[in-house]
Amino acid sequence: MSIFSNDKLAGKKIAIIATDGFEQSELDEPKKYLEDEGAKTYVISLKSGSIRGWDGPAKDWGTEVHVDKVIDDAKPSDYDALVLPGGQMNPDVLRTNQDVVEFVREFVRAGKVIAAICHGPWTLIEADAVRGRRVTRRPSLQTDLVNAGAFWEDSEVVCDKGIITSRKPDDIPAFNKKIVEEMLEPQHSGRK
Repeated sequence: MSIFSNDKLAGKKIAIIATDGFEQSELDEPKKYLEDEGAKTYVISLKSGSIRGWDGPAKDWGTEVHVDKVIDDAKPSDYDALVLPGGQMNPDVLRTNQDVVEFVREFVRAGKVIAAICHGPWTLIEADAVRGRRVTRRPSLQTDLVNAGAFWEDSEVVCDKGIITSRKPDDIPAFNKKIVEEMLEPQHSGRK
């Protein structure tokens, strides 16, 4: 926790689902920001040990991140919010895993905050979580999102009924702030 933290999210638990090939900045920066706000973050993946990021600007493999729990052992009810980092490889693998898709569906049914950046919405599409919602996207996801029933707009961050989306690493500061803002909203705000 940072000495500059105000502990807005003290006591909150945030799941971050990722696998090898996640965009390095899209996992590392939200994780640090949310921890600095007092939250506990938990990296959940398909395998135990560690996963390795993809460092987009360097166009090469990034650093490893410790996995706190495998998806088979994770329960959505244990977490207050969910973050889905992007990168192309990471969400393309996650969206084909039925345990991950069901985990996301449980968050949607419970009306909990879900934040997806870059290609992260691919997993939301698979979970049928974007139908009728406003989202933003990477240009390459536009057709996928429209076909899934979403209404897209080109903004750095969009939030609709607790589902937060952002386009790219440059949008991370707005993405992070919106996650905190939504987590501080009362649960009865009609997210479902």
